Amino acid sequence: MDKKVKSGKEILDDFFTDISNIKNVDKTIAKSLSNLYHQGKLTETNLKNELQKLRDKDVNKN
Repeated sequence: MDKKVKSGKEILDDFFTDISNIKNVDKTIAKSLSNLYHQGKLTETNLKNELQKLRDKDVNKN
């Protein structure tokens, strides 16, 4: 039982580092989430703003 138990922060760090490797996850959204998390800016407001930017970019692309 020498296996180290990961802390919550370590689990989140791993998750947001590998989020784009999860099957069927949109790579652009995953990258945005990961960036917000690693910048310490993953809040409801910032998330909504980032998703809106992605929507606007997608609409303008078409």
